[in-house]
Amino acid sequence: MDQFPPENQPLPQNQSLPQSQSVPQSQSLPQSLFLLCYTVDKEKFELTNLQGRGQLLRAAALTVLTIDGLLGAAGKKVVRLPAEPPNDPFLAEVWRDVPVEKPKSWLSLVHNKAHTAEKPIREQLAATGVVTVRHERRLGLLAVDRVTVNDPERVRALQGRVRDAVLRGPDPAAVPMEELTMAVFAAEVEVTSVFSGKERREHEQTFKSLAARFDDAVPGLRKALRDSYLSSRAVGGGWGT
Repeated sequence: MDQFPPENQPLPQNQSLPQSQSVPQSQSLPQSLFLLCYTVDKEKFELTNLQGRGQLLRAAALTVLTIDGLLGAAGKKVVRLPAEPPNDPFLAEVWRDVPVEKPKSWLSLVHNKAHTAEKPIREQLAATGVVTVRHERRLGLLAVDRVTVNDPERVRALQGRVRDAVLRGPDPAAVPMEELTMAVFAAEVEVTSVFSGKERREHEQTFKSLAARFDDAVPGLRKALRDSYLSSRAVGGGWGT
């Protein structure tokens, strides 16, 4: 099974894409999932795609940490393994949230601090010029951060890679782990900027096959992400702009 490289190295790239359309090589999996939620044609992050984004970012970090051998997964729980912390500040923060001795549930690690996940990833993307953050006041009172993607075509190319992992019907074993993870997570959190509800229904078997492969690599995390999203959606939760 192909795996993510160490967190301070580039994630695998789809070589069929022209280099001018590829995602920046230094972009982390949480950063990519942040951008997946952008609706290119409307030039904004739609509210429906913000309800589960905090959980997406936490789950992405936990995925990378597990596949890189920094976390040990067993069923619904996970434990931190002896290692040096990752160089990436967000990955390191999530890694430190996992206890060393007493296993902790995936659900608590995905859900409880989801509201804190948006800001560090947004700041990382702003620091590299991928997004621009504007501080505004809504109705002259409520302070909000308005996030604009500076190169929407890069996001469109990223979404295309993720869509191809499902819509072209490839062998799940042949899909790179990065694209597979993004496709599975986008379906679990119902990110409409990637797949419509109709597409999720029509390709249900493909999603199940990809999900099964993900579950083999990181058992228990996908269900925790789904449960966290459904919980937030029920109360109208969500963080970000």
